[in-house]
Order: sequence, then C-alpha cells, then structure tokens
Amino acid sequence: MPVPHPFPYQGSKRAIASDILRYLPRDTDRLIEPFCGSAAVSIAASAQGLAREFWLNDLNEPLMRLWSSILDTPEEIAGSYMALWVAQRPDRKAFFDKVRRQFNRSPRPDLLLYLLARIVKGSVRYSATGEFNQSADNRRSGMRPPKMRQQILGVSLLLAGKTKLTSVDFREVVRQATERDTIYLDPPYQGTSYTRDHRYSQGMPFDELVEELSEMNGRDLSYILSYDGRTGDKTYGKPLPTELGLFHMTISAGRSTQATLQGERLETVESLYLSPALVERLGVGSLHDKGETQWGQMELLPG
Repeated sequence: MPVPHPFPYQGSKRAIASDILRYLPRDTDRLIEPFCGSAAVSIAASAQGLAREFWLNDLNEPLMRLWSSILDTPEEIAGSYMALWVAQRPDRKAFFDKVRRQFNRSPRPDLLLYLLARIVKGSVRYSATGEFNQSADNRRSGMRPPKMRQQILGVSLLLAGKTKLTSVDFREVVRQATERDTIYLDPPYQGTSYTRDHRYSQGMPFDELVEELSEMNGRDLSYILSYDGRTGDKTYGKPLPTELGLFHMTISAGRSTQATLQGERLETVESLYLSPALVERLGVGSLHDKGETQWGQMELLPG
C-alpha cells in the first residue's frame, strides 16, 4: 500500500527512502531523525516494520508542533485543515497571503499545514528575520481534505504511541543515542543555508557537523548521513574529510525539479554516507554483495 505523507517538503527523502532503508540494521531498537523535516524515512521504516521506536526532532518549532498535532490529535488537525481549505474560495491567492500573515504572528499547526499544502513545489522559504515568506502555487488548491485526512490518519497510525518529538539542537539528540539506535542525519546542504532565500530556518555550519560526526564515531554510533550531491555537472557541498572513514555511495534521485522549471533535463544524484560502526554492524561483505562501491577513504565525492 502507498506510504502516507501529509505534506510536501523540499529536500524530503520520500522518493529514495527505500534506498536509504537498505542500510538500516534489522536489530534497530530506535530510529532517530535529528533533522526530521517531513520524516519520510521514519514513516517508511514504520510502514515496513523496521524499527520499534522513533525520535523525530527539528529546530523548526512550528513544524514539530504540527507533527504533534498529526500524531496526537489527527482528526482535529484534519478538520482544521478542511475549514481552511474550504474558506480559501473564491480568492485563493488573497486567502493564502492572509494565512501566511496570521502564521507569522501566531504559528498554529493548522496554518502551517495549509501553507505547506499550497506553496510552490513544497519549497519552504524563510526571511532573514525568520518569517515564512514562500509564495503560493496559485494553479492549485492544495491537497483535498478527504485525501489529507487519509494521509494524516495513516501517519498517525504508523507513528503515534511510539514516537518522541522534540525541537532542540541536533547535538542534544545525538548525545542521548545508544549503540542500539540508528540515526538518520539529513542536515541542510551547503548552498541551501545562509543564502538570500533562507530555505531553512536554521543553517548547519560545516565544521560543527564534522566535529559532531567525529564524536559520534568515537562513541561507535550507527548513522546514515545524507549531505551532498550533484545535479548534472554542478556539485553541492564541501567534501567531508576522509579522516571520518565513512562508507560512501550515490543514489539517483531522478530528474531535478529546479532544472525542469528552467527547461533543463538534469538528473539529481544524492550522496549517502555510512558510519564505520554501521558498516561493521551490517557487515562489509553484505554491502559488497549488494553491488555497492566502497569509496571509503579513496574518494568521498566521485565524478
């Protein structure tokens, strides 16, 4: 059956979640997403019965309040969304702008859900002052309420009662992880933070990430990291230090949406890194059997 997803979110790993989950150990007690966003990997993992517990975290507090509503009061948030969806007639553009202003004054979960359902390509944007400033896709009305309710109830069924929700710095989450957990890290890519678009409400300095990965290695934590990649000949992100000893591979994520909007047909390739502890836990032989290439310390970003 299709895996439910209540809202689109640019950068979501929904399309490649099954590829990522190939490297989730079958003895995982808890799957942790310190940068959860749309939580696509955890939702897929729960749908496949690959973990017993989950921890979703994101510094975007309104987003985590939305997740709390989806998991704890799904009927209520579905009803609130329906009321907003119906009220947008007859002028969807003016109504979207009104809701966006309301959200920036009072970031209610239902307002955020409506905005996420209406924005262009699920591409979240924040101003320099932290206000939601993305425009609406005025060609569409957003997901219809019956389907939205179905998606919300589906996710609640998969994650409610076995998921911890927080909105703290990712390091606070990681430092509570154990060797029996598996951590999926999907931090903001370089080039998508600290720009005029402010795609993310918080950035991720490269040196801070590398320092934390090194500490995680020292604690023998199992983690999967999505961090950089390329579209056509353009690469994103400074290569991670070879000293981290990460097992690296690439995953095809299909045609680039941004390139398509610009009239180009370019493939997006995303990088996936496995920690040394995770490789040992999975067994290097099993990875080779799957036909993967062990880049290791030889090359972190091929091509």
